[in-house]
Amino acid sequence: MRRFRWIPMILAGFGGAIQAATPCHDPAATGLPRVALREVARGLDQPVHIAVAPGVPGRLYVVEQPGIIRMVEGGKISKEPFLDIHDRVESGGEKGLLAVVFHPRFPARRELFVNYTARDARGLHTRVSRFRALSAERADARGETVLLRVDQPYSNHNGGQLAFGPDGYLYIGMGDGGSANDPQRHAQNPGSLLGKLLRIDVDRAAAGRGYAVPADNPFVNMKGFRPEIWALGLRNPWRFSFDAGSGALWLADVGQDRVEEIDLIRKGGNYGWHVMEGDICNPAIDKRCDASGFDPPVFVYRHPEGFSVTGGYVYRGNAIPLLCGAYLYADYVTQRLWALRLRDGRVAAQAELLTKAAAISSFGQDEELELHVADHRAGRILKIIASP
Repeated sequence: MRRFRWIPMILAGFGGAIQAATPCHDPAATGLPRVALREVARGLDQPVHIAVAPGVPGRLYVVEQPGIIRMVEGGKISKEPFLDIHDRVESGGEKGLLAVVFHPRFPARRELFVNYTARDARGLHTRVSRFRALSAERADARGETVLLRVDQPYSNHNGGQLAFGPDGYLYIGMGDGGSANDPQRHAQNPGSLLGKLLRIDVDRAAAGRGYAVPADNPFVNMKGFRPEIWALGLRNPWRFSFDAGSGALWLADVGQDRVEEIDLIRKGGNYGWHVMEGDICNPAIDKRCDASGFDPPVFVYRHPEGFSVTGGYVYRGNAIPLLCGAYLYADYVTQRLWALRLRDGRVAAQAELLTKAAAISSFGQDEELELHVADHRAGRILKIIASP
């Protein structure tokens, strides 16, 4: 397995164009501070994802759901888009252009990867595609290479997150295909890519695909399993992230009728859907289910405290020392912002940081490891700062 140095990989590329930020260390105290939000930019159209490009300091790349990626720098939004593929994106509801990630060796390798929904004669589907950047200001929309196509039976639960892990492989979040209660049972079906977290190697191609499957994926050569699967039993893994300090993979899985859940993903883990919803048996499937074979969530909260969890990041910046090591997350519907802290694998602290934050569709981590959020309804990017 290839292993890269984690922080330089994600922040500076291999050319060392940015002085990589050093992740903060967890404080001895378990308390959590209050925070505030400072507006960075406004005037965006349904922002759903925030990314940075290695070697491009001071700039955020913001994904607009209808199919455009714009650049935000110095509080200003670029007039010309970085990438415009709205002509091939089907947007609306949970569909659209959902995420972008740059190659870990950018700008030496001028590649970026996007996740979006599209429709053709065969129907609605998810595409994970590679594009080439002509520069840090413009990508070539004509040079698309579709790496992965996954048919979508319904219009919701598309997942959409892309992220490179500490190992240099691309991780892909796929929802269960939509509707309610996973009627086609994709999440527990080892032969389906839906309801899964996938892991692929975008630097190699094999077996007629535009990518290769890492040899240490947990289900390689197992009968009936798609080898791309890293973890299964997910409903709608809208946002996940890697801890810049430890490399741990945090994933927030959007719930159905009762429970929103946060998971720490392990290799080969099964997180229970559609048998389980969070930490309870799904009553629509089996009120007395056997939960012994499933990985329990790290944390859950119940409706009506929130209705749609937006996964965030473990804070590793240096501007808010008391927040270091805490995982931040939000609820899109109730617009609340929380954090939790683990000690020895258990939740040692959990608190609400803001009662009325924003309709947060996504978090973003900049090159200094400071966190931003996208306000989907108001079209704004906000930075999380220490409360005055």
